Amino acid sequence: MASSVFLTQVAVKNYKSIAACNVHLGPLTFLVGPNGAGKSNFLDALRFVTDSLRASLEHALRDRGGIGEVRRRSGGHPNHFGLKLLFSLPSGGSGYYAFRIGARPQGGFEVQDEECRITHTDTLGHYFRVRSGKVLEITEPGPAASIDRLFLVSASGLSTFRPVYEALSRMGFYNLNPDRIRDLQSPDAGELLARDGSNMTSVLDELGKKSPGIKLRIEEYLSKVVPGIKGVDVKRFGPKETLEFRQQVAGSPDPWRFLAGSMSDGTIRALGILVALFQSANGSGARVPLIGIEEPEIALHPAAAGLLLEGLREASRTTQVIVTSHSPDLLNDENLSADSILGVHAEGGSTHIATLDQAGREALSARLYTPGELLQMGQLRPDPAPIAQPQLFEREHD
Repeated sequence: MASSVFLTQVAVKNYKSIAACNVHLGPLTFLVGPNGAGKSNFLDALRFVTDSLRASLEHALRDRGGIGEVRRRSGGHPNHFGLKLLFSLPSGGSGYYAFRIGARPQGGFEVQDEECRITHTDTLGHYFRVRSGKVLEITEPGPAASIDRLFLVSASGLSTFRPVYEALSRMGFYNLNPDRIRDLQSPDAGELLARDGSNMTSVLDELGKKSPGIKLRIEEYLSKVVPGIKGVDVKRFGPKETLEFRQQVAGSPDPWRFLAGSMSDGTIRALGILVALFQSANGSGARVPLIGIEEPEIALHPAAAGLLLEGLREASRTTQVIVTSHSPDLLNDENLSADSILGVHAEGGSTHIATLDQAGREALSARLYTPGELLQMGQLRPDPAPIAQPQLFEREHD
């Protein structure tokens, strides 16, 4: 079976509380640390890439309060931030995409540098390098660059760079809102679940039509996480839709039907997580290569954590999954390896993200404790070694 890993390595520089990090990612990666440590900032850095490509760079910055709220605040007053993503494309080929965004007066911004390289075993590969609105190098004739837009959006019109754009713009990041999921929803194409779950009915409907076996698998997991649930369908009210759950009630030979408005936050969130994880199986051909979920254990009974972990593992065989968590119950499994966990720690307002320290890795390797037990003891920590500022570009400059 082909690996589900899309992003093999991520480097982040001066993004919110993250001064520098450079980490490798696997099929299923847990970012583990206390509240406020900066776990969400790592996921948000990846989501920033998707938002900038799917909408615009200006939208992505404004949605976060402007560049002043995005670039890291520190004594050194960095005036820029940047990311580098090393990838393995679902369609074949590998490479990297990197950019650096700088601040300008009165809240302005500019794309200072941007690079992309794609290599294939049977070709010389493709490459572009852009600096301050000028295309310095490109392996084929392409469009002009703009100082306030990511060049990859324009380069997506070229067949060589289109796969990179499509994969990065289709990553999905989730902080599900049960109230939005309960609301009556307007139908859409149902290809990509919205961040808050507000188009859940459309995505579930597409799964039911094109991949009924996957919808059944979601219902099987849901029935284990929430005993008594037998299934879930889409119920239409004129131009709007909502979810209708089938639940076994004591004394009744057949399941009763309850609309989403009658269901608990835990049930709604559990369904949302499962749909997010398995949505790529809707048969549309447009895969979601990476899913990021913030604290999926929220509102779930601790006994359901093991079932949730089982679902995360199954989904990660076909879609790369990144999860933030501080739940000992979710991590209470001796089969979770140290390589699947990144420790997150904050000190002095700066976030440190790295592989686990030597003591933690040795304890897990010897199976003396589970990750959940180490977390309860406060011993699941990142390697304390300082992280050097990552090199984002092939030819770095000041």
